[in-house]
Amino acid sequence: MALISLQINGEYVTSEVQDNLLLVDFLRDNLELTGTHIGCDTSQCGACQIHFNGEAIKSCSMFVLEAEGGSVTTIEGLSKGGDDLSRLQKAFQEHHGLQCGFCTPGIIMTAVDLLRTNKNPSKKEIREYLSGNMCRCTGYQNIVNAIKSVTSEPN
Repeated sequence: MALISLQINGEYVTSEVQDNLLLVDFLRDNLELTGTHIGCDTSQCGACQIHFNGEAIKSCSMFVLEAEGGSVTTIEGLSKGGDDLSRLQKAFQEHHGLQCGFCTPGIIMTAVDLLRTNKNPSKKEIREYLSGNMCRCTGYQNIVNAIKSVTSEPN
């Protein structure tokens, strides 16, 4: 067991954890932040995407001990709670960018990372950036439309 301290969605957390505990399991099981999903455990589907120190990562590929002293943002950290969704989350609703919703948190976290570095990506760039996120329901068109709608030039 090891003692870790890190910032999660703006709040400092200290916890004793197993040495082999994955960050995704810590978020879901220890902190009950269940918006981060486990889809594959092989770092291929993107359902577990979060931000670590400002960069999008797949939390199933990182031990919580590696996050020591860092800053984590999950899908829950994008809104202020309740109905106060982020602009991108609202765009997913407005453009029907989700169906079952399982992949949505990871895709939104990936899109936030893209928009942080590219304020006006083309639809092709959006599709390329989402290549590490799998969605089995939507066919991606409405996802791309939702992301594009929050850029400086929607078309």
